[in-house]
Formats: sequence, C-alpha cells, structure tokens
Amino acid sequence: MSARVVTISAAFGARGDVVGPAVAERLALPFLDRAIPVQVAGEIGCTLEEALAHDGRAESGIGRILAGAARLPNVALGAMDVYLPEQAIIRPEEFVEHTERVIHQAAEQGGGVLLGRAAAVVLAGLPGVLHVRLDGPRERRLAVAAYELAKAGTAAPAGRRGRAAGGTRGPGGATGTPDRDVERMLDDNDRARTAYVKHFYGADPADPRLYHLVIDTTRLPASAAVDLIAAAARAL
Repeated sequence: MSARVVTISAAFGARGDVVGPAVAERLALPFLDRAIPVQVAGEIGCTLEEALAHDGRAESGIGRILAGAARLPNVALGAMDVYLPEQAIIRPEEFVEHTERVIHQAAEQGGGVLLGRAAAVVLAGLPGVLHVRLDGPRERRLAVAAYELAKAGTAAPAGRRGRAAGGTRGPGGATGTPDRDVERMLDDNDRARTAYVKHFYGADPADPRLYHLVIDTTRLPASAAVDLIAAAARAL
C-alpha cells in the first residue's frame, strides 16, 4: 500500500523547499506548505501576516514584526503609520489548533506532502503516513543556504573561495563562505522551529524516533532524496 500522506520536517538549509514539491510531483499528491497558513487565516478571520507570525515555519519578517507590534494601538513601520486594533491579536494556541485541523483534513481527504508544522507529531501513529526528516551538519547547511540565497538574489553572493581559504562546498560543487547574516538566519530559524515543536508538543523536531526516514540532504543531491522518499512512500 502506497502512503498518501508524507510529512517532511526540514532543518534550515536542508532543502525542504526543493525536495517537498518534487516529492509531491513524483507521487502525484498536492504540496501543502504556504497553503496551510492561508487556509488557517481564512478560518480564523485574520490576515496572512498575522497567521504567519504564529507559524512554525515563519521566517523572521513582516509577520513577526506585526506580531510584536500588535500590542500597541499605533505602530510606525518604516514611513507608515499602521493602526492595529486590539482584536487583531491572535492567540498562538488558536492558530495551532486550526493548523492541526487543516493537517488532519489533508490526511483524511486525499492526502498530500506536508512541509513543516510539526506534522509528524500531529499525525504520529496514523496508518499510511510516511514521516521524513531532512537535515545535515550545521556547517554544510550554512553552505547550502548561502549558495541558494545567492542564486536567488536574496543575499549577497557567498565568496567563491576554495577549501584552503576556508570555503565550504555547496550543491553542485559550488564553494562559498557564508556571511554572518546567513549564520544568524540559520540559527534564528533553527531556534524558532525547535521552540515551536517543543512548546506545543514537548518534542524535539530533530529526534530521529519521530521519523521513518532521515536524510542528509547536504550530502545527497535533492534528486536522490526524492527517489528515496518516493520509494519509501510506495513501500509503506
């Protein structure tokens, strides 16, 4: 029997945003990542930014700024004055409850590939669900993150230095030395995602006992990881 639900927990720099959609395409399943907070925001009646402020995969950005600012009636964001009414404050527990409901609905109504949101814990023990963890050593995840951010143009390109100059090797043999901003981004995301799972579920997302399959995607190419996950899903 082939698994109709695959949960993927990915550390920052472990290429979950690449592997997740590719697995969904391979298994002909919907990919559920940003669609989850969008649906939750609609159910709760808040903005996407407010929903993302409580999301386990939220990056540090406008969502978190609004979350902190929402306690004040008027907040200046850049050159703008923004009025944030008291009722805009969303309890984190309410967001998590709705997120769990959306995850269970996805599992019961056709399945899908779910990235993050502690889905492996939420669906633990449910038959026909494959739980996967993507991870790797911090140094190699930093190299992957620096390479991917530079390629996307969202960060200053990492210097293409050889190993002798202190560079680390990224995907496809590219070398680069991650700057402090990338290090800070990785540490902040690791800390936030771990805190989310520990706070709401009392679990460590890096615990291998939560998963059927743990893959170091800093050493294996994304295509190999997709092959492994697809094969495991079909064998489950």
